[in-house]
Amino acid sequence: MLTRMTKESLDFEQVLKEAQALGYAEADPSADVEGYDAARKLTILSSIAFNTRVPLNQVFVEGITKISAEDIVYASELNCVIKLLGIAKETDEGIEVRVHPALLPKHHPLASVNDVYNAIFIRGDAVGDVMFYGRGAGEMPTASAVAADVMNAARNLLRNAPGIISCTCFEEKPVKPMGSTSTKYYVRLNVADKPGVLAGIALIFGNNEVSLASVIQRHTSGHSAEIVLVTHEVLERNFQEALKSIRKLSAVYEITSVIRTEGD
Repeated sequence: MLTRMTKESLDFEQVLKEAQALGYAEADPSADVEGYDAARKLTILSSIAFNTRVPLNQVFVEGITKISAEDIVYASELNCVIKLLGIAKETDEGIEVRVHPALLPKHHPLASVNDVYNAIFIRGDAVGDVMFYGRGAGEMPTASAVAADVMNAARNLLRNAPGIISCTCFEEKPVKPMGSTSTKYYVRLNVADKPGVLAGIALIFGNNEVSLASVIQRHTSGHSAEIVLVTHEVLERNFQEALKSIRKLSAVYEITSVIRTEGD
């Protein structure tokens, strides 16, 4: 869906209707567009990769319904594309698991995953970067995957075997709170077009230890202007505290969009 929005400058609702008509999205699309399906897959993959159970209710999930054509245009100007990502990392503080849209640099391998294709990008200690890529939607790919699972289950029952991957959850590692994660951010705001507004916003970010990497400001209409900010890597809870204060500024009419950035 994000591919169609990017390539054809279509809005979200139009792309969703077409995806449903073609069978790529369910009649109730919430599992796909709200990120729930990706979160379920991420819990399974994380449990296998990190040898610990990862509860679904501890995965941060944010969908793509708030992504607009304007965000896609700005992402392109920043030499990025927007993708829905499921991210899992093992850190000293615990397992980091989150699903959300993100800006990716166009040179990143995942940036070229388009249309009905999905990919898993892995960084291993010895193997380095590896990506597995293939169709992730449509009648035949789905039917093929289901048939393969049924045949594998039947074979395991016949041979009294546990399967290719048995239970790997033999460790008890904590899931890292979302507020303790760090990433970069893209923020789009509609503000009053007058002196000092940007300085006030930057001051609040600075007071919350949020450093700005780039700023784009454009006059929109009347007495309002649009500002796009990209931050350096920042702690999630610090960034969210800054947004709370910025929303209280009388010169800030709306925080239109907040998207994380990944892949550097």
